[in-house]
Amino acid sequence: MSAPVSAPSYRLGLIGARGHVGTELIRLVNGHPNLSLAYVSSRERESRLLSDFEPDAPEGLRYVNYQPDQAVLADADVVVLALPNGMAKPWSEAFDRAGSKALVLDLSADFRFDPVWHYGLPELDRGQGSGRKRISNPGCYATAMQLAIAPMRGQLQGPVQCFGVSGYSGAGSAPSDKNNPQKLQDNIMPYSLAGHIHEREVARRMQCEVEFMPHVAPHFRGLSMTCNMHLKQASNPEQALSIYRDFYCGEPLIEITPDAPWTNAVAGTPMARLGGFTLSADGRRLVVVSVLDNLLKGAASQALQNINLGLGLPETLGIV
Repeated sequence: MSAPVSAPSYRLGLIGARGHVGTELIRLVNGHPNLSLAYVSSRERESRLLSDFEPDAPEGLRYVNYQPDQAVLADADVVVLALPNGMAKPWSEAFDRAGSKALVLDLSADFRFDPVWHYGLPELDRGQGSGRKRISNPGCYATAMQLAIAPMRGQLQGPVQCFGVSGYSGAGSAPSDKNNPQKLQDNIMPYSLAGHIHEREVARRMQCEVEFMPHVAPHFRGLSMTCNMHLKQASNPEQALSIYRDFYCGEPLIEITPDAPWTNAVAGTPMARLGGFTLSADGRRLVVVSVLDNLLKGAASQALQNINLGLGLPETLGIV
């Protein structure tokens, strides 16, 4: 585990806490040596004990139902917006209007294209995140794609095709076909096969064309991304493996393996694993597999990486 850091201590407020990611974040904050929960806001659970729903919640803490201006006045150094897409703007505007010094991190897609907000994928932009007070957390699929593409970005020729499969927790907790275990049994469900927001997110960040095809499968958590990359110059598996190992050398949350990784190897962990490194006969087509836990490295633990960096704490504190 990371060495404890004795001081300072920070209080975190969570807005919109019903979902699976909220559960993971509450668990992580409760185990963090320098963070504690200031409040958890949920309209549906107002005044209920947090411990009735979250086994890792501090004893005696109750849900509140804050409006944006109330959240600004609450005693929190960090505020995490865990709201559905399209709902974060009134909250961010309230903090900006008040000139709040709180670190605000948004888990939705609302600010991923906003240059005012720092886009926080630490392994690729760590040097830009320290001390930032407005952080947009990347999407889970988008994280897996970028980690796979980034080492070869300068060698790409043509669009990158990305075939993604996520556990049904990625569809959220609101009932739908994509998180219905009965409908997913013995099934894999394709959706949003062109123009998915993560496709645009990765194309913007990687400055390349991306063709993304997402699917949801019967397992609860874990995400697998197979990326098909056409290269300007021929390569071989050993060269590709060396490029990825050099690129991610020293990264504590990235593992590189020659074999194609399985989702169950990273489920329940903050790790991302990349492997496969298969090339066509002419060496100009590289296939890489990227796996991660969509609730952790794809959301909550990556959020905590960004929070630690924003507060000037060790990046993996409370994570490993």
